[in-house]
Amino acid sequence: MSDFPDCPSPEHLRGERTSIKWTRFPDDVLPLFVAEMDFAVAPEIRKAIIERVEASDFGYLDQAGPLATAFSAFAADRWGWEVPESHVFLATDVSAGIVESLRLARPGPGRVLITTPVYPSFFEMLEELPVEIVQVPLLISDEAGAAPTARLDLDAIEREFASEAGIDAFLLCNPHNPHGLLHAHEDLTAIARLAAAHDVFVVSDEIHAPLTHRGETFVPFAPLAAEAGALAVVATSASKGWNLAGVKCSVVVAADDRSADLLERLPPEVACRASIIGLHANVAAFTEGRPWLDATVAAVERNDDLLAELLAEHLPGARHFRPRAGYLAWLDLRDAGLGDAPYTRILTEARVAFSNGASFGNGGTGHVRVNLACAPDTLREAVARIAALAPVSDRPDESRIR
Repeated sequence: MSDFPDCPSPEHLRGERTSIKWTRFPDDVLPLFVAEMDFAVAPEIRKAIIERVEASDFGYLDQAGPLATAFSAFAADRWGWEVPESHVFLATDVSAGIVESLRLARPGPGRVLITTPVYPSFFEMLEELPVEIVQVPLLISDEAGAAPTARLDLDAIEREFASEAGIDAFLLCNPHNPHGLLHAHEDLTAIARLAAAHDVFVVSDEIHAPLTHRGETFVPFAPLAAEAGALAVVATSASKGWNLAGVKCSVVVAADDRSADLLERLPPEVACRASIIGLHANVAAFTEGRPWLDATVAAVERNDDLLAELLAEHLPGARHFRPRAGYLAWLDLRDAGLGDAPYTRILTEARVAFSNGASFGNGGTGHVRVNLACAPDTLREAVARIAALAPVSDRPDESRIR
């Protein structure tokens, strides 16, 4: 395995790929927005998909089958989480798993808590349900001379859980997107105990967990929920870790027997609409794709180091939340000299597409999310373009960026 995944240039990728990353914006825009890697998919996964194609294996599914075995083994090996295979249920994708689990556990009108800024699709998927969204901002620590960090605001969450209106469900992002935040064991334990005490159903989106950085520890929520007696499920997939979003397959994992009984009532179409190609791609990822995953995480870490260096030298007003999981970096650009709408200015003038922080909910305005799963030269080019927006007197020597 190479020390850097196969990563063609943006020019090459634009001519080959047809996803929204390469078709949403004109050809002169450098796309670093949607969570899709520029890296070539792991050869073990490509082989598994080709084998299914050659077998004309395009039928329907009704259960996780071999994916339950593969995921359980991966969870035990990587996180020490012992998952009974009977607790693993098939779903079309993580969004579908989240929505259908919420429909089952909390039917009818209700209040769902999310911690913001957070993955914008949380807002979109919750529009499918008759719920009120309650936003609790993360606690931000931004001390001079140190990279900013984020943490769950446990006091604010407890106040909402205990309020007269109450909370019916908590949609937890673990690891947290966009910050790449790994929640502390003690924080997740506190959430589990609060959920049990206030009868709050927790759905933990753990799709970025396989991308935990080296030397860091990811804490699955399900075992803590089971210990505390909280009703909870985990929605996850190989789709982010191995760049497989388009093959449409995920799992919903019950925290205990009680939540497994709940998931047994999932509509049959939730599994049937999953792709059989996606199932075999997920199996290959969890069983054979670990070396590729490790190389990818190492490459992302190097790119994050590179981004930190480039920002410190050429855009020092930017505050860079260093991810501890995933391949997304969160930047606070409110003091970077790029105006009140940095996302728009960067897109229209620098021709670089990030994700707009305003779409991530409370606390996201003036921020952008940057995709680090690309070639280092792509990041260099992006920073060079943005640095050129600085006033002439403050503009760095662009040749040094490259």
